[in-house]
Amino acid sequence: MEQEKILRINELAKKQRKEGLSPEETAEQAALRKEYLEDFRASFQGTLDHTVVEYPDGSRKSLSEFKK
Repeated sequence: MEQEKILRINELAKKQRKEGLSPEETAEQAALRKEYLEDFRASFQGTLDHTVVEYPDGSRKSLSEFKK
């Protein structure tokens, strides 16, 4: 997500706390938050996909193998 969008999310959150948002701003905030969460979840899933557990005997097992 671009830094400008993150700044806009923060700007809308501050404005919401101070004075409230118009219906258009509320919709914009919801769309930006949805996009942010989608990006976060994809990034986090990528991290989990590349994480492995290493046992004391030296064997390794990826987290995806635990799902099975």
